[in-house]
Amino acid sequence: MAKPDLSDPIPVRLPRDVLADIEAIAKVSDRTRSWVMVRALRLYLAGEGADILAAAQGQEEMAAGKGHAMDDVLAEVEAIIRKNVA
Repeated sequence: MAKPDLSDPIPVRLPRDVLADIEAIAKVSDRTRSWVMVRALRLYLAGEGADILAAAQGQEEMAAGKGHAMDDVLAEVEAIIRKNVA
């Protein structure tokens, strides 16, 4: 298995209760604290972190004029609905 491409060490201060949980999970799962923290960060980045980045990208696109006005979108949806009902 190839070695992962790692950053330089990053000092971080954690609340003691969070560190205690990390250490307990590491011990029970026979993993390192780093492994547990990286796993937790990856899960965060895949969920809430991805949502934050998607929202930021949407804001950038709107600022660049790549969006659509909500009133125009709603008017188009209403026209489609009226056409399908008639």
